[in-house]
Amino acid sequence: MNRLLDIRSYFHRVGFAFRALKNRNFRLFFMGQIVSLMGTWIQNIALGWLVYRLTESAFWLGVIGFSGQIPALFLTPFAGVFADRLDRRKVLIVAQVVPMILAFTMGTLILTNTVQVWHIALIAALNGIVIAFDNPFRHAFLVDMIGDKELLQNSVALNSTLFNSARFIGPMIGGFLIAWVGEGICFMINGVSFLGVVFSLLAMRIDTINRNVKHGSVISDLVEGAKYAFSFRPIRYLLLLVVTTGFFGLPFQVFMPVFAKDILGGDSQLLGFLTGALGAGALTGAIYLASRKNVSTLPKLILGSAIIFALGLMSMSLSTSVTLSLVLLYITGFGMIVQYASTNTLIQTIVDDGKRGRVMSLYGMSFLGVTPLGSLLLGTISGSIGVQITLLASSVVCLAAVAIYSRRVKVVKEAIG
Repeated sequence: MNRLLDIRSYFHRVGFAFRALKNRNFRLFFMGQIVSLMGTWIQNIALGWLVYRLTESAFWLGVIGFSGQIPALFLTPFAGVFADRLDRRKVLIVAQVVPMILAFTMGTLILTNTVQVWHIALIAALNGIVIAFDNPFRHAFLVDMIGDKELLQNSVALNSTLFNSARFIGPMIGGFLIAWVGEGICFMINGVSFLGVVFSLLAMRIDTINRNVKHGSVISDLVEGAKYAFSFRPIRYLLLLVVTTGFFGLPFQVFMPVFAKDILGGDSQLLGFLTGALGAGALTGAIYLASRKNVSTLPKLILGSAIIFALGLMSMSLSTSVTLSLVLLYITGFGMIVQYASTNTLIQTIVDDGKRGRVMSLYGMSFLGVTPLGSLLLGTISGSIGVQITLLASSVVCLAAVAIYSRRVKVVKEAIG
């Protein structure tokens, strides 16, 4: 009898962790993302390997990372204004079609042996422009999609679970595909995969929301949103933490090909395994978040996970062992996703509905926008002192930011109520 109760309890916990899938719209989105994100990570691994194969330069990895993400620094805040005005679903559909075309274009250039580094930088920049709009619209659309804030934490966690499942599996598939058929096919696969999200968005049933009632210019609305975010201390503290870790911590991902080839002496398959280990840790963190019941402990959880991320990055930067690097990347991935997904959930919980798009654009910019600047800076510095010492110094800065946030946890917690 006790065994039967234990089994029932286990399945109850599993069902609770996936409760947002009971929502039809979110279920459609989830299924579409399964297809699309797998293609995204197959392409990501191919992109890094292609750049390093053509240039053998950590600097160029930083430049491409900069090109792909710098548009977010300038455009994401404006995109947030429009996310509070326009039909979010229609914009998101366009934001899938454009990168699909770019992926096919890049794949064609590679398969015809005409690709050059400037092609990669240009297409990465164009893709970055799309991402700058996709990010705030996608975050703000989540509430429209599920229509129930009680499911918000679970939907964010499940989306992170899906993202990191793809991060875990996609790079390993990509690593084998690069060795088997080359990078071009990886880009073609990603192009096809965007159809998954397009079809899911078209199939959703969303109540029509009229957002064309805003008064004032784009600039005035942008300033209003920024003033709100930075005058509301809990949101300000959360944003400052992710800005710092986004600038100094997240750029480590663009240097993964250097670790795989030069430091650990491997090939594209090892790069896939390293990226997969990072994704596995992030996946574990996302599943952990999905099983949580409330948001009251998130401020302290953000603190703990930020410490784990910084210490994991510090240890990984010094590793010269494949096995140890895999373990450390797993730990780093866990801390990274728990910190960012928890921050996402907490901001979405406490933000004013009328400013959701603008504030979530600042959240997105805090890592999408500043990470390319960090990639460029760290890529430049690494040319003089090496990648390992550069990332070691970066992790120390991240720990300093965590120490500052630790003194603000009480204020953040009070905002939850």
